[in-house]
Amino acid sequence: QPELGKPMRNCYPLPGPNFTYGMYMHKRDGGVPEAIGHWDSVKAKPRKRVMPRDFVAMSRGAVAEGCTTAREFALYYKFKDTRQIDKGILRYGGKAPPGMTFGRPSRPPTPFFDIMQHRYKELWMEQQRARTIVQKEVKKKLQTGEVRENRTSFLRAHPLPVKEESFWHPQRYEKVWAPH
Repeated sequence: QPELGKPMRNCYPLPGPNFTYGMYMHKRDGGVPEAIGHWDSVKAKPRKRVMPRDFVAMSRGAVAEGCTTAREFALYYKFKDTRQIDKGILRYGGKAPPGMTFGRPSRPPTPFFDIMQHRYKELWMEQQRARTIVQKEVKKKLQTGEVRENRTSFLRAHPLPVKEESFWHPQRYEKVWAPH
């Protein structure tokens, strides 16, 4: 029977106080000083990257060879396996070319002095003044007493050409009997 207030003991004997649980790593077991002292880095191995198939180039080649059916195209693709060209930009371990930037360009900075000096208000006022001057000129032209020409006055001044009436009739209407 178990002791009062204690769990029942299991049947397995536990190892002694000098036993280390887990894996013992001979190479890296230097404790905290070794962990802080240096970084454990791994060199990247260069590997050949398999590029996807270039179906556009293969289709061009198949048409140039005279392929017309789907079976001929499939056979051409099987024997002429063309791959896309590897640009080699920014692969794992690769470097970006100098001068290359990523992302969207930033918008131009706000001209702070133009805001402080109310430059945008002045530009808007100049545009409004120019607009009112143009409107006044147009209004003066209309008020000089000239009558604006509409379609009727234009047609009176320039009549349409008179359409000549044709007296020719088809042969089948010539012998129609008409009562007198």
